[in-house]
Amino acid sequence: MYWINGVEKDTILASDRSFNYGDGGFTTIRTLDGKPQHWTAHVDRMQACLTLLQITQPDWNLVRQWVENAAIDKGIAGIKLHVSRGCGGRGYSPKGVDASHVTISEFVYPMHYQNWQQQGIELGLAQHKLGLNPLLAGHKHNNRLEQVLLKADIEAQGYVDGIVLDLNEHVVETTMANLFWVSKGVLYTPSIELCGVAGVARRWILEDAAQRDIPVVIKSMTVAQLLDADEVFMCNSLLGVAPIIKITHKCFPIGIMTRDFQERINSA
Repeated sequence: MYWINGVEKDTILASDRSFNYGDGGFTTIRTLDGKPQHWTAHVDRMQACLTLLQITQPDWNLVRQWVENAAIDKGIAGIKLHVSRGCGGRGYSPKGVDASHVTISEFVYPMHYQNWQQQGIELGLAQHKLGLNPLLAGHKHNNRLEQVLLKADIEAQGYVDGIVLDLNEHVVETTMANLFWVSKGVLYTPSIELCGVAGVARRWILEDAAQRDIPVVIKSMTVAQLLDADEVFMCNSLLGVAPIIKITHKCFPIGIMTRDFQERINSA
């Protein structure tokens, strides 16, 4: 079941521009007892995406009501919040389409995430590369074909997730999460100025590190620099923080900073 502009429906119009062109943006939200977590950060990222795409902003106070109406009301669960430009407009031109559609769907929390959080996860290395697209870099827009192909690539290798590089052979993220690593007490995360997603959990970690004066480096980096790390972890708003214990052939311990961020983001 879906909620479209707050109304329960089981169909979506084929004329919706997200169906035709991927014309919109989305975010995935962790809920706790029916309440969205890190709501302000999710709204900020959606507002930034919709502003870039020149899509009419919905009433975010109303959207929050719709999210809470749709959310599973017990324990940890998830919400996908999707905004499209709306229906109509033959061809690519968005002219005259100004009634955005908000689609909300709820889902049960993936229980294997708890195992990843405690035991860690092993990652592969995707063979496909992300194209460079500075215009849309950082935004979670609805055209996710690169991610579909990257996930298929990783799964064909026998992994559930993997490290993703761009066309310049720089580390960007995993197929589902942002990436951090620690080397000699310094926290590193890849630049996403040319491609990749600026996740809500990534933002929280960077802000928390700044508040605690943890040194942070954000720049374009290679696989060799990643593999030289003392500890590695991944994060997204649903998963929180999960240690990465192996990347292809290289093993990593679950480090102190990983556990620290994990505990802090879970209690935030």
